[in-house]
Amino acid sequence: MPGSSEAGTRRTEARREEGPAFVLSRGVVVLFAVACGAAVANVYFSQPLLVTMGHDLAMSPALIGSVVTLTHVGYGLGLFFLVPLGDVADRRRLIVAQLLLLVVALTVVATAPTAAVLLAGMAATGLLAVVTQMLVAFAASLAPPAGRGRVVGLVTSGVVIGILLARTASGVLADLAGWRSVYLASASLTALLALVLYRVLPSHREAPPAPLRYGQLLRSTLTLFAREPLLRLRALFCLLVFAAFSTLWSSVALPLSEAPYFLPHSAIGALGLVGVAGALAATVAGRLNDRGLSRRTTGIALALLTASWLPLAFTRHSLWALFAGVILLDLAVQAVHVTNQTLIYALHPDAGSRLIGGYMVFYSIGSATGAIAATSLYTAAGWGAVCALGAGFSGLGLALWAFTRDGTPDPGPGITGSA
Repeated sequence: MPGSSEAGTRRTEARREEGPAFVLSRGVVVLFAVACGAAVANVYFSQPLLVTMGHDLAMSPALIGSVVTLTHVGYGLGLFFLVPLGDVADRRRLIVAQLLLLVVALTVVATAPTAAVLLAGMAATGLLAVVTQMLVAFAASLAPPAGRGRVVGLVTSGVVIGILLARTASGVLADLAGWRSVYLASASLTALLALVLYRVLPSHREAPPAPLRYGQLLRSTLTLFAREPLLRLRALFCLLVFAAFSTLWSSVALPLSEAPYFLPHSAIGALGLVGVAGALAATVAGRLNDRGLSRRTTGIALALLTASWLPLAFTRHSLWALFAGVILLDLAVQAVHVTNQTLIYALHPDAGSRLIGGYMVFYSIGSATGAIAATSLYTAAGWGAVCALGAGFSGLGLALWAFTRDGTPDPGPGITGSA
């Protein structure tokens, strides 16, 4: 089990002193961000391609819908069963090995002759794409405590940008060379990233207080949630903000494909480019956390998230209102997400992979909840009801922050162990 935060920090510092210090340059941080974005994009590539995949492999509408479901199920399983290994294994080797296995899974998808092979490949792709969270934990462990928020902010921007641009990239590439080219291109990029990361990153293994068997490692993830109220609180923030995020992004194509716009898929997919502006702007959240402003950053971001649904409600009347709402929403979600990860990692640096992996399970729950609820509600009650749902998730997050803020004061600059 992880010891105290202070003990974990001493073990981490002792481990670093054993060999030459590794300098986490801005170029390496950007490499982490690119690798994170490329890995997580594999979970979302299929969404614009489902109809084409179904026609190619003679899949029924019900069966083709399981492509997305199995990918996310695999991702959720990977968060719990694979990500914690980063706390007991050499992270560089583990990441490279997982990327190479991801290359195999992507190749299986790209060459799938039958629906059964495709579904197996998609499940494996989701399972292995959790290498994203191992990369986030690795980057956080290499960063100096005083600059950890900035590093986590930049790396997490890569994750959000990968999610936002995945649909755009896959749609364009599929139009040019077919849906299979998307996964072949991703397999090639993943193989290249595995080689570069192996050459650039240092060997890195956290030293637990006592050797942990795999079962003990998984149980310790649950114990962390039982012992750490800050982890539970930040996981709830994660669930609510990503429920709001998914409410928008899983349903916004529906009003845009209808009157008065009738936009093609490529134009709808390009909306992700607008969201990138918000994601990039939110890297400021990392610097605010390093200055000890995590509580205020969270509150302001949740207020912006709630307010973003006002312009979004006017989507049918103005694309400019939609663009403004998208920027506000993505900025707010990213700011809360960066703050969450910075704070929870600081609880036990020696258990960083378990903390982030367990935390991200709530991301999956929130994303699935928002997607299912939004698409069902749109059919039953229209876009206004979807915006009310998103505002509800956002408002619950803001209310939770207001209710708990007195018990979670801002930490001092460079100390991120407080909410």
